[in-house]
Amino acid sequence: MRDNAEHDPNAPPLNPLPPVVVALAVLILGAELVFQAGEAGLAGGPEATGWRIAALERWGFYPPLMDWMIEHRQIRWDYMPRFVSYPFLHGSFTHAALALVFVLALGKMVGEVFSPLAFLAVFFGATIAGAVAYGLVWDTQVLLFGAYPPAFGLIGAFTFLLWTGLKGEGIARRAQAFTMISVFMGLQLVFGLMFGASKDWVADLAGFTAGFGLSFVVSPGGWRQVLARLRQR
Repeated sequence: MRDNAEHDPNAPPLNPLPPVVVALAVLILGAELVFQAGEAGLAGGPEATGWRIAALERWGFYPPLMDWMIEHRQIRWDYMPRFVSYPFLHGSFTHAALALVFVLALGKMVGEVFSPLAFLAVFFGATIAGAVAYGLVWDTQVLLFGAYPPAFGLIGAFTFLLWTGLKGEGIARRAQAFTMISVFMGLQLVFGLMFGASKDWVADLAGFTAGFGLSFVVSPGGWRQVLARLRQR
Protein backbone atom coordinates (compact mmCIF):
# COMPACT_ATOMS: atom_id res chain seq x y z
CA MET A 1 0.00 0.00 0.00
CA ARG A 2 1.31 3.42 -0.90
CA ASP A 3 1.81 6.14 1.63
CA ASN A 4 -1.26 8.37 1.92
CA ALA A 5 1.04 11.39 1.80
CA GLU A 6 1.47 10.70 -1.90
CA HIS A 7 -2.18 11.61 -2.41
CA ASP A 8 -2.17 14.67 -0.15
CA PRO A 9 -3.08 17.64 -2.38
CA ASN A 10 -1.50 20.00 0.16
CA ALA A 11 1.83 18.19 0.27
CA PRO A 12 4.78 20.24 -1.03
CA PRO A 13 6.11 19.13 -4.44
CA LEU A 14 9.64 18.87 -3.01
CA ASN A 15 10.79 17.82 0.42
CA PRO A 16 12.12 20.88 2.27
CA LEU A 17 15.82 21.13 3.01
CA PRO A 18 16.90 20.53 6.62
CA PRO A 19 17.29 23.91 8.39
CA VAL A 20 20.95 23.27 9.21
CA VAL A 21 21.69 22.81 5.50
CA VAL A 22 19.81 26.00 4.66
CA ALA A 23 21.79 27.92 7.29
CA LEU A 24 25.15 26.79 5.89
CA ALA A 25 24.00 27.52 2.33
CA VAL A 26 22.95 31.03 3.35
CA LEU A 27 26.42 31.68 4.78
CA ILE A 28 28.13 30.46 1.61
CA LEU A 29 25.80 32.31 -0.73
CA GLY A 30 25.66 35.42 1.44
CA ALA A 31 29.43 35.84 1.47
CA GLU A 32 29.61 35.42 -2.29
CA LEU A 33 26.81 37.93 -2.91
CA VAL A 34 28.65 40.49 -0.79
CA PHE A 35 31.79 40.00 -2.87
CA GLN A 36 29.80 40.21 -6.09
CA ALA A 37 28.14 43.45 -4.96
CA GLY A 38 31.52 44.94 -4.10
CA GLU A 39 33.12 43.89 -7.38
CA ALA A 40 30.17 45.29 -9.34
CA GLY A 41 30.40 48.63 -7.54
CA LEU A 42 26.98 48.23 -5.92
CA ALA A 43 28.28 48.52 -2.36
CA GLY A 44 31.30 49.66 -0.40
CA GLY A 45 32.82 52.13 -2.82
CA PRO A 46 36.10 51.68 -4.74
CA GLU A 47 37.78 49.68 -1.96
CA ALA A 48 35.01 47.04 -2.15
CA THR A 49 36.69 45.49 -5.18
CA GLY A 50 39.30 44.12 -2.78
CA TRP A 51 36.85 42.59 -0.30
CA ARG A 52 37.31 39.06 -1.62
CA ILE A 53 41.10 39.16 -1.47
CA ALA A 54 41.03 40.74 1.98
CA ALA A 55 38.61 38.09 3.27
CA LEU A 56 40.70 35.26 1.83
CA GLU A 57 43.84 36.64 3.42
CA ARG A 58 42.10 37.09 6.77
CA TRP A 59 39.96 33.94 6.94
CA GLY A 60 41.40 31.46 4.41
CA PHE A 61 43.47 28.58 5.75
CA TYR A 62 47.16 29.50 5.50
CA PRO A 63 49.50 26.52 6.12
CA PRO A 64 52.51 28.54 7.40
CA LEU A 65 50.41 29.66 10.37
CA MET A 66 49.81 26.02 11.37
CA ASP A 67 53.49 25.30 10.81
CA TRP A 68 54.34 28.13 13.22
CA MET A 69 52.08 26.67 15.92
CA ILE A 70 53.61 23.21 15.48
CA GLU A 71 57.16 24.54 15.51
CA HIS A 72 56.61 26.66 18.62
CA ARG A 73 54.21 24.18 20.27
CA GLN A 74 51.87 27.05 20.96
CA ILE A 75 48.22 27.64 20.07
CA ARG A 76 47.52 31.03 18.53
CA TRP A 77 43.81 31.55 19.05
CA ASP A 78 43.74 34.28 16.43
CA TYR A 79 44.81 31.63 13.88
CA MET A 80 42.29 28.98 14.93
CA PRO A 81 39.14 30.41 13.22
CA ARG A 82 40.82 29.80 9.86
CA PHE A 83 40.41 26.04 10.36
CA VAL A 84 36.61 26.42 10.08
CA SER A 85 36.06 29.69 8.20
CA TYR A 86 37.63 28.85 4.84
CA PRO A 87 34.65 26.86 3.42
CA PHE A 88 32.54 30.01 3.29
CA LEU A 89 34.97 31.83 0.96
CA HIS A 90 35.44 31.14 -2.75
CA GLY A 91 37.54 32.44 -5.59
CA SER A 92 34.68 33.28 -7.92
CA PHE A 93 30.92 33.05 -8.34
CA THR A 94 31.28 29.82 -10.35
CA HIS A 95 33.49 28.30 -7.66
CA ALA A 96 30.90 29.17 -5.00
CA ALA A 97 27.94 28.02 -7.09
CA LEU A 98 29.38 24.57 -7.74
CA ALA A 99 30.30 24.10 -4.09
CA LEU A 100 26.84 25.23 -3.06
CA VAL A 101 25.20 22.67 -5.35
CA PHE A 102 27.22 19.89 -3.72
CA VAL A 103 26.44 21.09 -0.20
CA LEU A 104 22.71 21.39 -0.93
CA ALA A 105 22.36 18.06 -2.72
CA LEU A 106 24.47 15.99 -0.34
CA GLY A 107 23.35 17.99 2.67
CA LYS A 108 19.74 17.15 1.95
CA MET A 109 20.44 13.41 1.76
CA VAL A 110 22.57 13.35 4.90
CA GLY A 111 20.55 15.93 6.85
CA GLU A 112 17.36 13.90 6.45
CA VAL A 113 18.96 11.11 8.50
CA PHE A 114 21.45 12.85 10.80
CA SER A 115 20.46 15.16 13.63
CA PRO A 116 21.47 18.83 13.21
CA LEU A 117 24.34 18.42 15.68
CA ALA A 118 25.54 15.25 13.94
CA PHE A 119 25.38 17.01 10.59
CA LEU A 120 27.44 19.94 11.89
CA ALA A 121 29.95 17.50 13.41
CA VAL A 122 30.47 15.92 9.99
CA PHE A 123 30.59 19.25 8.14
CA PHE A 124 33.07 20.97 10.44
CA GLY A 125 34.97 17.77 11.28
CA ALA A 126 35.66 17.32 7.57
CA THR A 127 36.53 21.02 7.31
CA ILE A 128 39.14 20.77 10.07
CA ALA A 129 40.52 17.46 8.80
CA GLY A 130 40.90 18.94 5.32
CA ALA A 131 42.83 21.94 6.62
CA VAL A 132 45.13 19.86 8.83
CA ALA A 133 45.89 17.37 6.05
CA TYR A 134 46.53 20.18 3.56
CA GLY A 135 48.92 21.88 5.99
CA LEU A 136 50.77 18.70 6.93
CA VAL A 137 51.18 17.21 3.46
CA TRP A 138 52.16 20.30 1.49
CA ASP A 139 54.88 22.81 2.19
CA THR A 140 53.05 25.67 0.52
CA GLN A 141 51.97 29.25 1.02
CA VAL A 142 48.88 28.80 -1.16
CA LEU A 143 45.66 29.48 0.74
CA LEU A 144 43.04 26.76 1.09
CA PHE A 145 39.48 27.99 0.62
CA GLY A 146 36.12 26.78 -0.63
CA ALA A 147 33.50 24.31 0.60
CA TYR A 148 34.79 21.24 -1.22
CA PRO A 149 36.46 19.52 1.79
CA PRO A 150 33.22 19.57 3.86
CA ALA A 151 31.25 18.63 0.74
CA PHE A 152 33.48 15.58 0.42
CA GLY A 153 32.82 14.98 4.11
CA LEU A 154 29.13 14.81 3.28
CA ILE A 155 29.96 12.34 0.49
CA GLY A 156 31.71 10.26 3.16
CA ALA A 157 28.65 10.41 5.40
CA PHE A 158 26.35 9.52 2.51
CA THR A 159 28.61 6.60 1.66
CA PHE A 160 28.24 5.41 5.25
CA LEU A 161 24.46 5.69 5.06
CA LEU A 162 24.28 3.56 1.93
CA TRP A 163 26.81 1.06 3.23
CA THR A 164 24.94 0.48 6.48
CA GLY A 165 21.52 0.53 4.83
CA LEU A 166 20.35 3.59 6.76
CA LYS A 167 19.45 5.15 3.42
CA GLY A 168 18.61 2.69 0.68
CA GLU A 169 19.06 -1.06 0.55
CA GLY A 170 21.01 -3.48 -1.59
CA ILE A 171 24.62 -4.12 -2.46
CA ALA A 172 24.32 -2.19 -5.71
CA ARG A 173 23.17 0.94 -3.89
CA ARG A 174 26.02 0.70 -1.38
CA ALA A 175 28.62 0.11 -4.09
CA GLN A 176 27.25 3.18 -5.89
CA ALA A 177 28.48 5.43 -3.09
CA PHE A 178 32.06 4.20 -3.32
CA THR A 179 31.92 4.59 -7.11
CA MET A 180 30.73 8.19 -6.64
CA ILE A 181 33.64 9.21 -4.43
CA SER A 182 36.10 7.42 -6.73
CA VAL A 183 34.81 9.37 -9.74
CA PHE A 184 34.84 12.71 -7.89
CA MET A 185 38.34 12.20 -6.53
CA GLY A 186 39.63 10.98 -9.89
CA LEU A 187 38.25 14.03 -11.67
CA GLN A 188 39.61 16.31 -8.96
CA LEU A 189 43.09 14.82 -9.34
CA VAL A 190 43.02 14.89 -13.17
CA PHE A 191 41.82 18.50 -13.29
CA GLY A 192 44.44 19.47 -10.72
CA LEU A 193 47.22 17.94 -12.78
CA MET A 194 45.92 19.39 -16.04
CA PHE A 195 45.15 22.91 -14.86
CA GLY A 196 47.82 23.98 -12.43
CA ALA A 197 48.54 20.93 -10.27
CA SER A 198 46.09 21.91 -7.54
CA LYS A 199 46.94 20.51 -4.13
CA ASP A 200 43.38 20.78 -2.79
CA TRP A 201 42.67 17.10 -3.48
CA VAL A 202 44.50 16.21 -0.26
CA ALA A 203 42.00 18.29 1.73
CA ASP A 204 39.10 16.75 -0.19
CA LEU A 205 40.30 13.20 0.50
CA ALA A 206 40.82 14.02 4.17
CA GLY A 207 37.33 15.52 4.28
CA PHE A 208 35.81 12.35 2.84
CA THR A 209 37.72 10.16 5.30
CA ALA A 210 36.66 12.31 8.23
CA GLY A 211 33.02 12.36 7.13
CA PHE A 212 32.93 8.59 6.76
CA GLY A 213 34.77 7.99 10.05
CA LEU A 214 32.69 10.43 12.09
CA SER A 215 29.52 8.78 10.85
CA PHE A 216 30.42 5.68 12.89
CA VAL A 217 29.98 7.86 15.98
CA VAL A 218 27.31 10.43 15.18
CA SER A 219 24.91 8.55 12.87
CA PRO A 220 21.65 7.07 14.23
CA GLY A 221 22.57 3.72 15.76
CA GLY A 222 26.30 4.30 15.19
CA TRP A 223 28.32 1.15 15.80
CA ARG A 224 25.18 -0.93 16.41
CA GLN A 225 24.09 -0.33 12.85
CA VAL A 226 27.53 -1.29 11.54
CA LEU A 227 27.61 -4.49 13.59
CA ALA A 228 24.11 -5.40 12.43
CA ARG A 229 25.19 -4.92 8.83
CA LEU A 230 28.29 -7.10 9.33
CA ARG A 231 26.27 -9.88 10.98
CA GLN A 232 24.09 -10.11 7.88
CA ARG A 233 27.07 -11.21 5.82
